[in-house]
Amino acid sequence: MKLCYNQATTLENSHLEKDLELCEKHGYDYIEIRTMDKLPEYLDNHSIDDLADFFQSSHVKPLAMNALVFFNNRSKEAHQTNMEEFKDMLEKAEKIGAAYIVAVPLVTETKILKEDIKHSAVEVLTELSDLAKPYGVKVALEFVGHPQCTINTFAQANDIVETVGRDNVGLVLDCFHFHAMGSNMEDLKKAEADNIFILHIDDTEDFPIGFLTDEDRVWPGHGVIDLEGIISTVIEKGFDGAVSVELFRPEYYKLDPDEVIKTAKDTSIDVLKKVQAVV
Repeated sequence: MKLCYNQATTLENSHLEKDLELCEKHGYDYIEIRTMDKLPEYLDNHSIDDLADFFQSSHVKPLAMNALVFFNNRSKEAHQTNMEEFKDMLEKAEKIGAAYIVAVPLVTETKILKEDIKHSAVEVLTELSDLAKPYGVKVALEFVGHPQCTINTFAQANDIVETVGRDNVGLVLDCFHFHAMGSNMEDLKKAEADNIFILHIDDTEDFPIGFLTDEDRVWPGHGVIDLEGIISTVIEKGFDGAVSVELFRPEYYKLDPDEVIKTAKDTSIDVLKKVQAVV
């Protein structure tokens, strides 16, 4: 298995150029690039060609563009804006060699029937699949373990991906999100390994289901999530994709980014060793 770094982990105390330097220093294989803030910040003083050149000459490679947000159940105007953003992300992903674009579902206080959520998600993901195919880029749906997210459990997300039925549409399995809304391990055991494109490794403090927020995340192995159970299950099913560490801990934003990126790697490897995952 390959180890990836998600830029959310140093969201407030670093930038893309620094993250790339430190990921190279500490031997990460991949990075997930935040397209809503870190990439635009980088492009203020660099070109996308500069980024492509970096990846050509470095060990670390781009795994995913993260993310196209709130892709489903949008107004006609908002959907069109999302599609234009997605097309731009495809151009950049192809340029730098990123394999995936992460798609995040709508978060809203408006009540939407599950059948309407599924209909919209399937329709939009199919459209994204068609757009992405000529670029050789895949779309990774990331369910979010929060009550107000329209797609918030593994079973719901996996059902949508299976209904889409495209080779270039799959899932981000985030261990925090899996735990946060009480996703069922039996649903994971029944899923096809090919449906899982990216595995996010993280942990959390012990708050009740439905009350967890991203800020509750802690170093892998330092919380209450059954990481060994989740990761060993997907490995047994044949998953051999990248494991990406993604934390949003406010305390970690106060640390030196070098310390954060090193500790994120060390704690992730400690967990992966327990399930005999090769890194």
